[in-house]
Amino acid sequence: MRANNLLAAGGVLAGVGVALGAFASHGLKTVLSPYLLEVFSIGVQYQFIHAIAILLCGGLLLLNLGEKAQKYFFIAAICFIIGIFCFSGSLYALALTGVKWFGPITPMGGFTFMLGWALFVFAALQIKRGE
Repeated sequence: MRANNLLAAGGVLAGVGVALGAFASHGLKTVLSPYLLEVFSIGVQYQFIHAIAILLCGGLLLLNLGEKAQKYFFIAAICFIIGIFCFSGSLYALALTGVKWFGPITPMGGFTFMLGWALFVFAALQIKRGE
């Protein structure tokens, strides 16, 4: 379990979120319909939230919280990464292409986000300080 990898991934995903948000508000505003622009913006919002969650998980791995807690914080972060690609990625693809086929992928990403949060809670309940 490598905290530095999660911290790097969270940082990259947050930075890409900034770029995509700027791209949406400057480059896509005149190209996409208001509905599709909103779809894209929701993808950016969820990407940011979960990039921060990945950073939090990475930071928690640097602490001595117990092996079980660290294992589940790591798995939660992996779920957040997968969720970003499935949820946000499918919304970006749907907004940019208009291909409705991407729509069914979004709930899989949402489920992965929820699984990640459940694992985060489980990890938090496993914390053992000073061992």
